[in-house]
Amino acid sequence: MRIAVTIFLTDETITPVRLARELEQRGFAGLYLPEHTHIPVDRTTPYPAGGELPREYGRTLDPFVALGQAAAVTERLGLGTGITLVAQHDPIDLAKQAATLDHLSGGRLTLGLGYGWNVEEAADHGVEWRTRRELVRDRMALMRALWSEEPTAYEGEFGSVRASLAYPKPVRKPRGPVAGPRTLVGGAAGPKLFAHICEYADGWLPIGGRGLTEALPVLRAAWADAGREPGALQVVPYAVRPSAGKLAHFAELGVEEVVVQLPPEGEAGVLRALDEVQPFVVAEGA
Repeated sequence: MRIAVTIFLTDETITPVRLARELEQRGFAGLYLPEHTHIPVDRTTPYPAGGELPREYGRTLDPFVALGQAAAVTERLGLGTGITLVAQHDPIDLAKQAATLDHLSGGRLTLGLGYGWNVEEAADHGVEWRTRRELVRDRMALMRALWSEEPTAYEGEFGSVRASLAYPKPVRKPRGPVAGPRTLVGGAAGPKLFAHICEYADGWLPIGGRGLTEALPVLRAAWADAGREPGALQVVPYAVRPSAGKLAHFAELGVEEVVVQLPPEGEAGVLRALDEVQPFVVAEGA
């Protein structure tokens, strides 16, 4: 089982360069970074975990810039977003960003994407909340058109693009309906989420990994019904607090990669956290 990490990197934490070098040296599989462009102070949307919104949400580094730094100082470390708020991006720009990072890193990008939770943040980007899932679906289709080997036009409900020259291309070749870097969708289990995963992604990023015993058979059935390649589905539990029992349970379910949560701290605190997780990396042979 591969062990990757996620962390809220901010202007107050360990730097992307220092962390990336440390992760590769220690044998970790990847680094996933979250995204928040800004946090409106006048916010009525409750923090999903309850209580006050942690300080780091309003100080988050841009994930593509930070991952670009990480890519430049490593050779094997996987680079992921967890998650990219696709609805808040111009899809033509996002397609270029993702393809460029994937190209320059030699195909190491995982595009973790999701729909968001902060209504006010999304509203400042012009996102209508009730249609955000359909917007993300539409923007992913537009991005796949730009990633296609041949110039491909796309006309959607929310946007369009002419058949265009758009290089660089992502390193990975199209896999069934999926073009572009490895793509995982975050969100709570449900028929709409699973339908979107089966339509345009490689798999699922379930937060914390709870409920997989019940949810995985449902997702696998939807995957098969969609005609996707058997065994190609990837499920990557995200922001996990690891234990030997939890990792063993994930392995029994066929999970091959887990993303462990690190604290948003300075170098000393993050290195201590890595020391605590290190035995799992050694034990699992990541």
